[in-house]
Amino acid sequence: MNDDNSHLFEAPSAIATHLGIEMTGWRKGWARVETANSPNIQNRQGLPHGGLHATLLDTAMGFAGCFTGDPNLHQMALTLSMTVNYLGQAQGERLIATARVTGGGRKTYFAESEVRDETGALLATATGVFRYRGAPYRDTPPD
Repeated sequence: MNDDNSHLFEAPSAIATHLGIEMTGWRKGWARVETANSPNIQNRQGLPHGGLHATLLDTAMGFAGCFTGDPNLHQMALTLSMTVNYLGQAQGERLIATARVTGGGRKTYFAESEVRDETGALLATATGVFRYRGAPYRDTPPD
């Protein structure tokens, strides 16, 4: 199966743009987002801020459950709960979050995610519960 679904990638949200987060992979039940390990996202210790890890994990899990396969058909979801475990320090230049859907139903889904750097070092993991925001819509979100 060809995983290049870049023609389906949605425009980034304002926070993703601000933090330099890019979607680099997306298919049914799975997503990958990345950002540079730059001084703009580091805490006072010179390490990527934990809030950035949480944002990457949340963003990846949110997209993992919302793939439609149609560039004009959009599904939205919101985070009901998320648990983050911080496990290591970044050694590389990129922070890469991957997520997969682990279960769910018509209104909610469950997902898990991890953040690694490009050296493969595991930095953080998360699990989350998400609720779909209505039915998928075409081009313009409903009120």
